[in-house]
Amino acid sequence: MKTYNWGIIGCGNVTELKSGPAYQKTKGFNLSAVMRRNIDKAEDYANRHQISKFYGDADELINDSEIDAIYIATPPDTHEYYALKVAEAGKICCIEKPMAPSYDACLNINAAFTSKNLPLFVAYYRRSLPRFTQVKYWIDNNKIGSIRHINWHLSKPASAIDLSKTYNWRTDANIAPAGYFDDLASHGLDLFAYLLGDISQANGIAINQQGLYTAMDAVTANWLHGSNITGTGSWNFGTEKREDNVEIYGSEGKIKFSVFSEQPIILESQGKTESFIIEHPENIQLFHVENIKKHLEGGYIHPSTGATAAHVAWVMDQILQTN
Repeated sequence: MKTYNWGIIGCGNVTELKSGPAYQKTKGFNLSAVMRRNIDKAEDYANRHQISKFYGDADELINDSEIDAIYIATPPDTHEYYALKVAEAGKICCIEKPMAPSYDACLNINAAFTSKNLPLFVAYYRRSLPRFTQVKYWIDNNKIGSIRHINWHLSKPASAIDLSKTYNWRTDANIAPAGYFDDLASHGLDLFAYLLGDISQANGIAINQQGLYTAMDAVTANWLHGSNITGTGSWNFGTEKREDNVEIYGSEGKIKFSVFSEQPIILESQGKTESFIIEHPENIQLFHVENIKKHLEGGYIHPSTGATAAHVAWVMDQILQTN
């Protein structure tokens, strides 16, 4: 069995528990090097996670002859820049979500990896979580009949950082034009495409209600999966309390779940209600990373690739009316 040596560009908070340890726990993967522009922080991360190499320059990591694959975990405005370098170096890549701030940037990234026949993955890890593969099983096995409609509402209060107007790249319109929508809604919309098929049409309205930062903070949308399943969504980041509710309506029942909260998944069908709690792994990207290894071994297609991630970028561009 081949062993793949991975390097991480951008070892920030997301890599501490959610993703970094998943690469260490996956059989056949070694997390061998990390990079951060602040080399002291890179060294600290490497020491705490027992990683042998650390860099302050991404090019040095990318061109390290002992590194087979790169996980890009920087803010999304730099994903394309680093991904093109990884492709040029001829290495396997996984990019943190969202893949890039625009659909056009996603197309550029995909073209670079396709031209060299290199595997490209994106960290929409919900496609690999048992909680959501159970929902897909219900849908694919007609537990609620023909699917008619999906609705998602996500909202939360403004945070202390928002209210203090402290700089946060997630609400900087130059990096994430729709703020938390870019960061959070991409997870749900990608998941819905996985559950119900690609989205063929989408449109929406995005505004800034609170004036706390430059990005948009309120978005509504409607869309169509294929030619026959309608969808609606609303996202607001200045409400009284946090809510995260998805409902999938079928001809013979309904499925309810949350995209982010670890609430039960609920199946209502034939006059009965079933409720299941399926816990996430300690490192939430573990199954996603293990599926990368299965893909690289052959005979398995990872559910989250550059192509699927580009699709959700197109959907979000349509909702935000940027194309």
